[in-house]
Amino acid sequence: MSSSDAGRREPAPRDAILIPPAALHAQLEAERDLPDAAPRTRVLDVRWTLPRPDGRADFTAGRIPGAVYVDLDAELAARPSPRDGRHPLPDPAAFQNAARSWGIRAQDRVVAYDGGGNLASARVWWLLRDAGFDRVRLLDGALPAWTAAGLPLETGPAATPRPGDVVLGSGGLPVLGIDGAPGAGDVAAFIADGGALLDARAAERYRGDAEPVDPRAGHIPGALSAPTGGNLDAAGRFLPGAALRERFAALGVADGRAVGASCGSGVTAAHELVALALAGFDGALYPGSWSQWAHRAELPLATGDAPGS
Repeated sequence: MSSSDAGRREPAPRDAILIPPAALHAQLEAERDLPDAAPRTRVLDVRWTLPRPDGRADFTAGRIPGAVYVDLDAELAARPSPRDGRHPLPDPAAFQNAARSWGIRAQDRVVAYDGGGNLASARVWWLLRDAGFDRVRLLDGALPAWTAAGLPLETGPAATPRPGDVVLGSGGLPVLGIDGAPGAGDVAAFIADGGALLDARAAERYRGDAEPVDPRAGHIPGALSAPTGGNLDAAGRFLPGAALRERFAALGVADGRAVGASCGSGVTAAHELVALALAGFDGALYPGSWSQWAHRAELPLATGDAPGS
């Protein structure tokens, strides 16, 4: 992908990407008496964090009524490996099977959320769109916004949804990789050609001050530090599109310059792409991210702040 292949467009309408808690609640209430065959809103609970990847206990303790638990490690990623990283993209057939197990049918709508900030649920937002299913939004502010609005929670074991029939593809969105991965642009060439690769990890990991997971500390040479926390307000909601445009412009994202996102293992990089979309930029995902790059001893790394930062 060359630097002329992507650029800035008008910011996407916020309600095309995000849905407020009150609007989701009203939508779910309106669907309660619909016939079984009618299109519905499928709510996906993607609670996952790096220190606590299994969110089932939290899901059982309290979730949006009717939500289905999504296992990020098992359903939104292939098996981890040093070669491909900690969260490679899932096999398309396996992902379709997972989506059907969540009850998604061809004409349904999907809303995803997690335990805070949509840092994990952005992964399913990206994957569904890559698979050709674009009727997917994130709950703005995630579960904390729902509870702050005083909306009800469901507890205990969840009912198993009736299997869906959604047909999903793959490869609908741009990706970056290494080793000539099929359908992926080379990440080093992307940077050398003038692309802006945004590193969504915390600044201390980017600088190489700390690395709690991967074998080497630092960042991909030429990548720009853009921690995901900078995309959110104090309540965990995405900043307005204009504020996000200002943020990314300060990092060098500009009209006509290709943009990509990287992180630790391709999870919060998807969150960066949500923010970019709200700001009016299209971007490519580097799924392997640092967890792939850092395992290749022959690949260079950089430490410290980026020049000019």
